Amino acid sequence: MNKWEELDKKYIWHPFTQMKGWVENPQLVIERGDGVKLYDTEGRGYYDGISSLWVNIHGHRRREIDDAIKAQIDKISHSTLLGLINQPSAEFAEKLVEITPEGLNKVFYSDDGSTAVEAAVKIAFQYWQFKGRPEKQLFINLGDSYHGDTVGAVSVGNIDVFHKVYKPLLFATKKMTCPSFYHSKLGFKTEEEFLKYLLDELEAYLKENANHVAAMIIEPLVQAAAGMLMQPKGYIKGVRELTKKYGVLLIVDEVATGFGRTGKMFACEHEGVLPDLMCMSKGITGGYLPLGATMVTDEIYNAFLGEPEEYKTFYHGHSYTGNPLACAAGLAGLEIFAKDKVIAGLPPKMAVIEKYMEKFGKMQYVGNARQCGMLAGIELMRDKENKVPFDPALLIAGGICQNARKYGLIVRNIGDVIIFMPPLASTAEQIEEMLGMLEKSMAEVFEKIAGGSKVDFSDPCAF
Repeated sequence: MNKWEELDKKYIWHPFTQMKGWVENPQLVIERGDGVKLYDTEGRGYYDGISSLWVNIHGHRRREIDDAIKAQIDKISHSTLLGLINQPSAEFAEKLVEITPEGLNKVFYSDDGSTAVEAAVKIAFQYWQFKGRPEKQLFINLGDSYHGDTVGAVSVGNIDVFHKVYKPLLFATKKMTCPSFYHSKLGFKTEEEFLKYLLDELEAYLKENANHVAAMIIEPLVQAAAGMLMQPKGYIKGVRELTKKYGVLLIVDEVATGFGRTGKMFACEHEGVLPDLMCMSKGITGGYLPLGATMVTDEIYNAFLGEPEEYKTFYHGHSYTGNPLACAAGLAGLEIFAKDKVIAGLPPKMAVIEKYMEKFGKMQYVGNARQCGMLAGIELMRDKENKVPFDPALLIAGGICQNARKYGLIVRNIGDVIIFMPPLASTAEQIEEMLGMLEKSMAEVFEKIAGGSKVDFSDPCAF
């Protein structure tokens, strides 16, 4: 054990990690990154198959972003937005308005995805107070939804393993059916039938209760932290039409799906959805620095305008709101999107992922291998025909992820779903190599299972 691992295990409490297993097992210490690879203190290289938890887009040590941050440090590293303006946050806000769906003309900065959602929930709630509709306080969310870890964000989430313990702290929401056809137990034969059910369910509820609903919040196309759950085509368009019809705000959480992850800059673009509020983070700075943003329409922003004695101010903020270093990194990242034609270059890379998802889907213990753009999830099943999962105590997916490291790949799992989300900067050849490594690890573990060998991983990294 080197000194950094020793210090870590002595002092640090890691997120989403059972620390008992963590301190009992050897761990990687990452020393540096270069391109789409990470390197440990022993000099071993690993492909960053999860983009350092879905944040890295353009690769590590990208010169343009490094230089932008260094140049900004030579001016100022932080200045508050309470009563002052800084250049990078103003310039970045202009660019965000240019690239996001039409109508989102105002930017509220925060620190990360959770705080971007927290701000959106509070804005939506307060908006209706100012519009003379104080009875509109309810939020609609989706089954198996995840929007972050602050209390407001947890309240609009629905993943029991993450959220159940906090239930007494949370405000009530109305949960709609999780829009994942593969996981549905409703017996529909086609996605089209399932889609109709989902939208009929939502409309029936709105018809009776819209007068009390402030907003509906969704992750568009993919519920990422639920295990890359894919939504039927037409779902987000249908949700937008119904929320508009019944006078309910729509919040889209593009924290995981934004900045090119689905093959377009934002997932909403696939179905022409124009939301009332949009939450962003993760890839917003190219994976360099923490930053969140909540985009809103002029209609919402204008409801907060008034005289001092009216107290219409949005009383919410963060010490590092609009941090100049983070905004400088974000500006440099958007310049790379344009210069390198990142979005236009994604189809060949997505095609490699599609090829492997089809291949993985035929493996004995893969129940479903799914993809949306550069996002993919491989769900394991003990009995794929009857959708019988492995005993969660076996930590099969976590073990496969750990095993993949010996081949030079870092990936993570959510339960028994292996998540693959490489940096957009990865070449098609690099993605082929990464997925080849994952295939080797899966095949090795599956062979042991099929042969009757006892497989029981003690994986401290598994969620």
